[in-house]
Amino acid sequence: MESLILHCCCAPCSAAIIEWLLDNHISPVLFFFNPNIYPLEEYEIRKNELKRYAEKLNVEFVDADYDHTNWLEKVKGLEQQPERGSRCLECFKMRLAATARFASERGITRIATTLASSRWKNLEQIAIAGQWAVSLFPELTFWEKNWRKGGLSERRLALLQENGFYNQKYCGCEFSHH
Repeated sequence: MESLILHCCCAPCSAAIIEWLLDNHISPVLFFFNPNIYPLEEYEIRKNELKRYAEKLNVEFVDADYDHTNWLEKVKGLEQQPERGSRCLECFKMRLAATARFASERGITRIATTLASSRWKNLEQIAIAGQWAVSLFPELTFWEKNWRKGGLSERRLALLQENGFYNQKYCGCEFSHH
């Protein structure tokens, strides 16, 4: 089975992707690094929902810490940017660079992210951030897959109901309009 580091943003976005990977003989290590999520209570809920699902499927879950202060520093000056604006790109870069660093330390050569499954997100920005992140580690590749296709959006809804996941109504960032 091939291994993959999967940056995960939340259980609703991740569940169908994790299931698809396992069905296709790819073993994902779930990397939860989302310092953009605010407030802390929201972060804890999202993290614990994904952890619960990971345990159910017996998939490795990595809690990569909550560093909101550092995140605020990274997006300074971009607070007023609209959703899908330049703040989002900086946020994706920070999260995917951490994912790439972790993959490199683990000796796993491919990373992907569940961010691309959300209709709120710009796929092109995610691709740019992912390619930039793996460029820091020559052995890595970023798997640019459109997780909204191939029935995965429908499966996402089914798994959401089946598992009773907490389903948030905003990306997590205090500057997004929710």
